[in-house]
Parts: sequence; structure tokens; C-alpha cells
Amino acid sequence: MSYTYKGTIYSVESPIRSISVNKHNVVVTDQNGAKLVKFTNVNDSKCFLAWLYQV
Repeated sequence: MSYTYKGTIYSVESPIRSISVNKHNVVVTDQNGAKLVKFTNVNDSKCFLAWLYQV
């Protein structure tokens, strides 16, 4: 699945092994490795996490 944020596409593959959150930054580890997603505000990161939990 992919998620678009401010013109950048982030691809996440199932199964997701871990999620680490620190205010504006989210690190997702899936079968392809770790990916850092940086957000400009907390609401954007919360929306991303809500989408991620549905994957």
C-alpha cells in the first residue's frame, strides 16, 4: 500500500514488524526494512498512523 504526503509517496508492505513514533516522526519497519516518515505537525502524523493501522 502507498501513502502520499505533500507530494511524496511512502510505500508500506504487509506485514508491518514495528512502528516507532516521536511527535512528528514515524519509523515503520516492514518486510523491506525501516522507513522514516517526517511530518510537519502532530495531526498529520496521527492521520498517517490511523491509515497505517488499517493496512
